[in-house]
Amino acid sequence: MKIDFEKTQGLVPVIIQDEQTLEVLMLGYMNQEAWDKTQAEGKVTFFSRTKDRLWTKGEESGNFLFVKETHIDCDNDTLLIKVSPVGPTCHTGSRSCFKTDFNHNFIFELEQIIKDRYENPAEGSYINKLRKKGLNKIAQKVGEEGVETVIAALAETDEDFVNESSDLMFHLLVLLREKGKTLADIGLNLEGRHK
Repeated sequence: MKIDFEKTQGLVPVIIQDEQTLEVLMLGYMNQEAWDKTQAEGKVTFFSRTKDRLWTKGEESGNFLFVKETHIDCDNDTLLIKVSPVGPTCHTGSRSCFKTDFNHNFIFELEQIIKDRYENPAEGSYINKLRKKGLNKIAQKVGEEGVETVIAALAETDEDFVNESSDLMFHLLVLLREKGKTLADIGLNLEGRHK
């Protein structure tokens, strides 16, 4: 990846995005030294314009941003870094530095919660109870919730329809995990069909 630091007087903007939810968490700046340190350590380091020095996000709070993917824009002068954040990103204690009403991509976060329950079973977790019943029961639940969603769409309130759709989506996510598939697999398939 060749970053054009010269074009922007040595500093390039860096967009930080949650790798799971795709939520934009913050914007910072990097110089060559900050970029090199970020690559070497796997934690995002910025060049702080106010402190006039390198600053690793989380160096005081412990709320580090662990690098998962890096992308550069078409002009080679802006970075997008997808991260796994530890704790809130904003110094105010908020998840994001941008004041959004809620996480529009919670479904991706829910997928990760389900994955975590599979990898780290928690006593009393509904996901683990369902998982212990096996693939047939999980698939049956998706079928049941699908039928209930159709009934709600045709004969019940909008609130009932949204509730049943949510149940269907949740159980479908569990089924995807049980089969070793992800929302990304579905997205790629749908994108391929669209072309």
